[in-house]
Amino acid sequence: MSRRDPLPPPPPPQGTGAWPHRYALLADRARALDELHRRSVGVSVLASLWALAGGFAAGWVLFASALRVFAEAVDPLGVLIAGVLAVLGLGLMVPTGLLIGFGLTRDATVRRRLRAWSALDTDPPRDAAYVTPGLGLTWLLPSFVLCGCGLWLSFVVPATARRGEDTLLGVVLLMGLGMIAWLTGLIGTAKAVAHYRWALRLLPRGARPDTASAR
Repeated sequence: MSRRDPLPPPPPPQGTGAWPHRYALLADRARALDELHRRSVGVSVLASLWALAGGFAAGWVLFASALRVFAEAVDPLGVLIAGVLAVLGLGLMVPTGLLIGFGLTRDATVRRRLRAWSALDTDPPRDAAYVTPGLGLTWLLPSFVLCGCGLWLSFVVPATARRGEDTLLGVVLLMGLGMIAWLTGLIGTAKAVAHYRWALRLLPRGARPDTASAR
């Protein structure tokens, strides 16, 4: 979290008289929820996740290539090239992996503050805007595809590898890419589902899309 762009703080404890009247509380609640909603499932958050996952995948390709070059090296030059590739690969994987971890920690903070601010009061007309099924599908569908591709690379590719045609390092490379894709898709899917469920709980039962469609 940048100091120039901090998250909205958690709300003051109830009963402290932080707001002179309910309308002031609802206004602060709306501002906080708008910002936290953007930080949770905004398109820029999804693009950032994909960019970081892509950087980590590129680092893995370089590192796996380094292992392959090292295994096939017949002279010091080959060993040197393998070392350079390994350093470049780790140089991508370590920072992008840390940033993904920091992002998951920040997401947990965003979810806690979303729940805290939304628990202060109810404002159904404004809260309906947080359901955003279109934005949820923007997260869910590509993430589901990533999960499927990742599982295919992780399990089908090694199961169908042919001895003498597919090298062990090549299979390991594809399995690693599959695991990266699967985890990235799992993060996106979990965020989309959790946020949609949180948004639905804000609405009165009769105003929820699932309830209305069941009538």
